[in-house]
Amino acid sequence: MAIDRVGIGTDLHRLAPGRKLVLGHVAIDHDKGPVGHSDGDVVLHAVIDAIAGAAGLPDIGEMFPDTDPAYRGADSGTLLAAALRRVVEAGYAVVNVDVTIHAERPRLSPHKAAIRAEVARLLGVANEAVSIKAKTNEGQDAIGRGEAIGATVVAGLRKLEVRSEK
Repeated sequence: MAIDRVGIGTDLHRLAPGRKLVLGHVAIDHDKGPVGHSDGDVVLHAVIDAIAGAAGLPDIGEMFPDTDPAYRGADSGTLLAAALRRVVEAGYAVVNVDVTIHAERPRLSPHKAAIRAEVARLLGVANEAVSIKAKTNEGQDAIGRGEAIGATVVAGLRKLEVRSEK
């Protein structure tokens, strides 16, 4: 399947004790979670920016501003569904997403398959169209010290064919 457009998205959130950690719409058992206006799911936030960027749409902050109380504590799966509708309305479909999660802790290997399946389900693509990788920052910077978590996503989109009615 040909890729017509490519987008990149990134997200980073500080971590705080007692908050729920959700990555790719999957709850991960950890003693810290992201501080954010919504649920702080760095994977889905970066996916939203990647698919929106590839389609020439506004970024997540413009689509779902943190100044709008409607998005306080919002489920990022719901935000992704709204962004995906806009991508389709713009005439594109997701071909693939390549996700790298940056976290020192927790170890994410046991969760990668579940995150992959859930991101694929939310995007309406096959599991094979989603790649999930996890990297540490080798103890360097806020991520390496366990003070933050981040994600980088590259997304490929294809132009939808316009069918003319006869």
